Amino acid sequence: MLSLALAYLRDRVLTTALNILLLGLAVATLVILLIFSTQIGNRFERDAAGVQLVVGAKGSPLQLILSSLYQIDAPTGNVPLESVNMLRRDPSVALAVPLALGDNFRGFRIVGTEPAYLGLYQARLARGEMFASPGEAVIGADVARTTGMDLGQQFLGSHGLSSEGAGEHDHSPFKAVGVLEPTGSVVDRLIIVSVESVWDAHGIAHDDAVEGEGDGEHSEHADHAAEQGNGHELAPEVTAILVKYRNAFGAVRLPSMINRQTDMQAAVPAIETARLLSLFGSGIEGARLFAWLLALTGGLSIFVALLQAATSREGELALLRVMGASRLQVFGTILMEGLLTAAAGCVLGLLSGHLALAAAVVSFDRLREIGFDPWGPHIGELAIVGAVLAIGVIAALIPALRVFRTDLALTLSRAR
Repeated sequence: MLSLALAYLRDRVLTTALNILLLGLAVATLVILLIFSTQIGNRFERDAAGVQLVVGAKGSPLQLILSSLYQIDAPTGNVPLESVNMLRRDPSVALAVPLALGDNFRGFRIVGTEPAYLGLYQARLARGEMFASPGEAVIGADVARTTGMDLGQQFLGSHGLSSEGAGEHDHSPFKAVGVLEPTGSVVDRLIIVSVESVWDAHGIAHDDAVEGEGDGEHSEHADHAAEQGNGHELAPEVTAILVKYRNAFGAVRLPSMINRQTDMQAAVPAIETARLLSLFGSGIEGARLFAWLLALTGGLSIFVALLQAATSREGELALLRVMGASRLQVFGTILMEGLLTAAAGCVLGLLSGHLALAAAVVSFDRLREIGFDPWGPHIGELAIVGAVLAIGVIAALIPALRVFRTDLALTLSRAR
């Protein structure tokens, strides 16, 4: 019966192709929406899991969260180094981790921070050791895999947060001393150095902030900055501060205190992430509804095609019955046509959906920066396939039921 169903489908090749295309578009759209919304949501939740507050320069709270937690936007500015000490002295703060941003290497951001930053993501060293002095760097798993960088390799950071940075800091090279294990978080795509390393790269004097370094090297970097900045010496600053509370009272008091009494802003990752996902959510739900309507349209098209085919083939089906085929076999043949059409649409849709996501990752830097995986399978795809196959079977059910109501003698007499 399978070969007979395939022969019937080939007999209506244009109609069959149209039905497969409709179902394929529906499946592709549903797969894209499912994988995109799931991976983006999971990634945002995972990258923000260890941070309860982000403190930075005044501006957009969402921009502050995107730049400091997810590393996918430009920072709102810098804040004084004393801000870190102020937060650490606060009794409701358990942890305050500074970040210094502004450079990249081949599109991977260089983040100046402290070893405690890696603890926020449970990141562990796969090889090498933690950075201990300016110029030493620990690289994420994706950085090592993409660039081929290994322990002991030196590299130069470029100014700016993208691969189109404005020149390299050739006066302050970095050396890879450690490689991190994969974490599935933002750390995989970062190059982690000390805050002092970022200051050195930009020629910012910080003699009182670094121990074990001579004045000569810092003076050289300060002179470099003075030459570029028309003689104005830059003060040590940080881009943002990631905060964990010691108690629940800090969540109530600290953000409002910072926003009202300082020149900084405090952004709550949970609030800003929920706001961002809600912006995506309405559009995703609308597109998902359209995709299911498209799938139902494909099912309706299958129903009409099979009904017309069953009507025009009544004589052939009756002849099959006379030649020994049972009602169930003929019934199964028509159901098989609907199932095969739906299955072909599922295969086309799954392949097209993942290919479209892969093309989007190549085209949009932001998707690459958040580590989007276009080929990552999702268990929800099985539900989509099951639903579309059910649509194909249901669409073929009514035409197939005509077999049980067929009067063989009357049908054959008409065919003569």
